[in-house]
Amino acid sequence: MGIGERSVPYEEAWAEQQRLHELRVADEIPDTVLLLEHQPVYTAGKRTNPEDYPLDGTPVVQVNRGGEITWHGPGQLVGYPIVKLPDPIDVVAYVRRLEEALIRACGEVGIATTRVEGRSGVWKLGEEIPGAVVDPSEVVEIGKLTLRMGLPLGIDPRLAGPEYAPSNAGQRGDDRKLAAIGVRVARGVTMHGFALNCDPDMTWFDRIVPCGIRDAGVGSISSELGRDFGVAAALPVVERHLREVLAELPEPALAR
Repeated sequence: MGIGERSVPYEEAWAEQQRLHELRVADEIPDTVLLLEHQPVYTAGKRTNPEDYPLDGTPVVQVNRGGEITWHGPGQLVGYPIVKLPDPIDVVAYVRRLEEALIRACGEVGIATTRVEGRSGVWKLGEEIPGAVVDPSEVVEIGKLTLRMGLPLGIDPRLAGPEYAPSNAGQRGDDRKLAAIGVRVARGVTMHGFALNCDPDMTWFDRIVPCGIRDAGVGSISSELGRDFGVAAALPVVERHLREVLAELPEPALAR
C-alpha cells in the first residue's frame, strides 16, 4: 500500500481495511493482504492498561484489535491480512500462522526467532545465563501451560508446547520482541495483523510499555544483524512466506 516516501497514515489504512473487510465478507474479493509502512502513530488495543500509555501525553489511537499498546512508524513493515477463516473459527491457529510466516522470514535473513509461551509475536530469546535457576515464586502452573514472570491468567492453554520457548523467569537475558501481532475477527474475516521491526528508531518504544510487557525488550532485524536491513529489503521475503503459510489454510465455505 506504500512504504518509504509513500508511507501511509494510520487512519487511511484503517479505512481501507474496513472497505476490504466488507468486500471479503460478501465474497466479492479474494483474501487480501495490505503491506505498508506507517507514519508515526501509537495504537492501543482493547486490553491496554492506562499505566502503559505515554507519560508525556502523546496522542494514542484507540483500535478494536486484540492486544495492548504499540507503536507503528518508519522502519517497520506492517501487514493487514483480510482473510476469511474456515469454520470452526480458530483465532489462535491463525495467529500461529502469522507467527510462522515471520519466523521463517527472519530465519531467511539470518535471525533465529521463536514463540514464547503465553505471549503472541515473534521473539529473539536472551542469552542463557550459566547456572541460572528458575525462581519457583515466579511460576504459575495452569494445566499444561507454565506462566512465568507474573503473566496474567486466562491465556489460552494452547499457547504452549514444543514450538514455544518457556517464558523467562530469570534463566536468560532479556528476550526481544521483533514482531508484534494483534488481530480481530469479525463475521469470519480477519482485520489488523502484524508489525515487524526492520530498522525503526527504537526510542519511539521508550514512551510506552510495548504490549504491556515490562520484563522483556523490543528488537529489530537491524539491531540483531548488526547492520541496516530496511522495510524494502524485508518486503519480498515476508510477502513470500506469508503467501505460503496462508495458502495452507483450508478453504472457507462460501457465504449463503
